[in-house]
Amino acid sequence: MCENLIIPEWAFAYGSPTGQGDIRTLPEDFIVEETLAFEPSGSGEHIFLQIQKTGENTEYVARQLARFANVRQRDIGFAGMKDRHAITTQWFSVWLPKGDEPNWQNFEADGFKILSVTRHARKLKRGALANNRFELTIRQWNGDKTKTIEQLTAIKNHGVPNYYGTQRFGNGSQNVVKALAMFEGAKVGREQRSLYLSSVRSFLFNHILSARIENESWAIGLDGDVFMIDGSHSCFACDEMDDDIRARLTQNALHPTGALFGKGESRLTGEALVLEQNELELFPELTKGLIAFGLENDRRALRVNVSNLTWKFDDDTFKLKFNLPAGSYATAVLREIITD
Repeated sequence: MCENLIIPEWAFAYGSPTGQGDIRTLPEDFIVEETLAFEPSGSGEHIFLQIQKTGENTEYVARQLARFANVRQRDIGFAGMKDRHAITTQWFSVWLPKGDEPNWQNFEADGFKILSVTRHARKLKRGALANNRFELTIRQWNGDKTKTIEQLTAIKNHGVPNYYGTQRFGNGSQNVVKALAMFEGAKVGREQRSLYLSSVRSFLFNHILSARIENESWAIGLDGDVFMIDGSHSCFACDEMDDDIRARLTQNALHPTGALFGKGESRLTGEALVLEQNELELFPELTKGLIAFGLENDRRALRVNVSNLTWKFDDDTFKLKFNLPAGSYATAVLREIITD
């Protein structure tokens, strides 16, 4: 079983990448900026802070905010986890319903600074983002420029496989291995438990997505699929596709989905159900463990649109700019065009 837990080279949608280069040589080579899905109202019990951080992870900044504001860790909110080895701009909320508000400029330190402060009625929740904007620089790039541009054009027109990034699984897929140990009785803390369970579901999803790429159905769908409407989490089952469904898939307005495995019915039927079950049956210890821990079945789009995608080659430097919705990974774009 442990041999199967090694992270494989999951299938590529547009052929193997033909370029090589160095990613994250400097923090400014990986710039990420959050766009909230709503506009803070300007009043309410929660302070909203837009913070730019360099070389620090999200949870570290959240802990420092709690200490500085003298509040509990659970009174801090943020919409998403952001990379440490990057320059990232993201939002945090601090619940301060009464009392004196601290001087937030005194919170600034090496590695992070406050860009704006406002208020809102509710705590900032995970996933409350319209998108993340990326600016990436690949140094020492070399490869087949014509092929790379063809792949980038395909990505711009048709999206990319919505893979979870390999960082989700830990070095050598250790998060998944530790989840298996947890399923067999090993004691872990609440935070680790959540991490390991998410890693297992992500691992299984990526296997399903890879299989759908290999049979060329990840973007065009199958009879029996469950489809997700682009820009939402709204899904519907479709026993038999018709011309309208095919047209919406071609327009990137709908996406086939894969399992975020848990207890409950998948809603798939026919060919789509058989394919997904075949992949899940490769990992019985993982699926049984997720059910034992009470996770509910959910769906994730197999494809994600990459909006506002632009690129520029400058000698041995290659720059990309694009937007992705919350929950999708820039590495899903990079893996299609470059090896590092």
